[in-house]
Amino acid sequence: MSVQYGAIGWNRQKKLYDIVLVSLVLIYLAIFVGVGAWLNPTATAETLLIRGLGTAAFLLLNIVLCIGPLSRLDRRFLPLLYNRRHLGVTTFLLGLAHGTFALIQFHSLGNVNPLVSLFVSNPRYGSVADFPFQWLGFFGLVILFLMAATSHDFWLRNLSAPVWKRLHMMVYVAYALLVAHVTLGALQSETQPVLAAALALGAVIVVSLHLAAAFRERRVDRKKLDAANEGFVEVCKVDRIPEKCATIVSLSGERVAVFRYDGKVSAISNVCQHQNGPLGEGRIIDGCVTCPWHGYQYQPESGAAPAPFKEKVPTFRVRVVAGAVLVHPRPNPPGTRVEPAETQSR
Repeated sequence: MSVQYGAIGWNRQKKLYDIVLVSLVLIYLAIFVGVGAWLNPTATAETLLIRGLGTAAFLLLNIVLCIGPLSRLDRRFLPLLYNRRHLGVTTFLLGLAHGTFALIQFHSLGNVNPLVSLFVSNPRYGSVADFPFQWLGFFGLVILFLMAATSHDFWLRNLSAPVWKRLHMMVYVAYALLVAHVTLGALQSETQPVLAAALALGAVIVVSLHLAAAFRERRVDRKKLDAANEGFVEVCKVDRIPEKCATIVSLSGERVAVFRYDGKVSAISNVCQHQNGPLGEGRIIDGCVTCPWHGYQYQPESGAAPAPFKEKVPTFRVRVVAGAVLVHPRPNPPGTRVEPAETQSR
């Protein structure tokens, strides 16, 4: 594994994704500033831009935090993970622009260094109404910077996966700091409940999705543990088995053909009763597993040949848990019907 930095490969998909992302951000800022100027004509352009950049960054952060649990709850959201780092870096850049403009507007006109002024200009830490909320945003931005700076796979390789993971788990600390930053800052001067409602809704959605994903994974882990205690063995993922075909696995000395068909999974012996042909190399034709050697057929649920033929092969119990196929290694007597497992089992 290389430890050298490699430039990001800007393929067509990534370029298109980033063009769309930047376009949406610019459209959002234009709408925010335009509507803000219309509703509050006395507001300066700098103030509207600071608020627009801040809300855009916070909105993107909420989206970034929702992608992970959504992907665990429903595999259709997995494509969103592909460019999640791009969203994270964009979130940091928007937050950096927001913080820079705010620092210039509120702390650059005195004779004190703006960064020093940020921490010493308001010492009222004991007051909720006047709490110096700006440093909360500053430290949240520092965490986002560390995450953006280490988002390249170069850092994942060189920091090691556990260290990199712990660093990027700090996004939740950053989120808490930024929620407090908004709550103690902008909400104090807002007379309309829209911002408060949006902040609360975003936090509720993020927390709810993470709890839902955690509860689902806990159920999945419990099902896998129960299956393991009963002797079942995980053999593969459902999506690794081609439709109406099989994957062949070896369990306790038995070669087992695990077939996927019509949203179901069944497992039978891999050995045809005619001349020991490999059933797992065949296909399901007309609802029956068809041996690739001489065309002998067996029903996947029972391992029995369709009437009037009498051949039978052993069957195996199967479960599907969160996309994983588990098979019990003890064969059932030849011709024993076993209820197929549903591929969408949760």
